[in-house]
Amino acid sequence: MRILLFGLLIFTLSSCVDIFDEIILHADGSGTYKYTINMSASKVKINSILALDSVDGKRVPKLPEIKEKIELYRSKLEEKEGISNVKVEANYDDFIFKISCNFDNVTDLQNGILEIVKEESKDKNDPAFDENWLSWDGKTLIRTTPNFQSVIRKLKAEDQEKLKEGKYISVSRFDKTVTKCDNGQAQISPTKTAVLIKSSTYSVATNPSALKNTITVAN
Repeated sequence: MRILLFGLLIFTLSSCVDIFDEIILHADGSGTYKYTINMSASKVKINSILALDSVDGKRVPKLPEIKEKIELYRSKLEEKEGISNVKVEANYDDFIFKISCNFDNVTDLQNGILEIVKEESKDKNDPAFDENWLSWDGKTLIRTTPNFQSVIRKLKAEDQEKLKEGKYISVSRFDKTVTKCDNGQAQISPTKTAVLIKSSTYSVATNPSALKNTITVAN
């Protein structure tokens, strides 16, 4: 999902990072979304980056600016239609960031996030803005991720290697029993109410189909 805590993107894409995303989906289409970025394994490197004025010609934001931006995005997301109870937990010692929110339906969740990213993007015509990465018809959830290949290609080889060290865990939870899912890497929980996929951060960033999954639940 394209919500890399926005202002932290420069650090996320040049560090060893673990990402955990979870969607809890109720039968009526409402639910809760949670997203965690854990960069604790790279905190020494991140602190060294923060001490610089620029990296590869790009200005490095100072910590107060990052804190201000994160709060701005939290408040912006709270204002989006169908989104409520937006919470952010930020640990600036270990660089672990958690965001969660409730949504009335997955369309509101998707639109709210994309609207904010588009507002901040320099390329308003990025094809990723037209992608549909969440859909739910009451029985089937379709999840995918936007294509980050163009961003990854701009990274140094050493930074790409760092991404390969990170883990990406995606979980989908339901009120009803999961009857099937089409991603061969997916694991259905013993309770049959959750689906988990494990991959590397690099694989997800370079292969949009890594987390793609169509999950069907019982009527």
